[in-house]
Amino acid sequence: MEPRFERVVPILRIFSVEKAKEFYVGFLGFTVDWEHRFDPTAPVYLQVSRGALVLHLSEHHGDA
Repeated sequence: MEPRFERVVPILRIFSVEKAKEFYVGFLGFTVDWEHRFDPTAPVYLQVSRGALVLHLSEHHGDA
């Protein structure tokens, strides 16, 4: 029996939340669904979506 994937959400590493939002939201038309930081100086982890396509973007070292 083959594995069946219901949903896959890629985690993409980003180095600048401002540039990522400029590209994914401003240029590609995604919407920021939520954004999380452990504290104001911590790296950001956020979700963007466009229709059924969902991506997680992370500034955390070692993610993705």
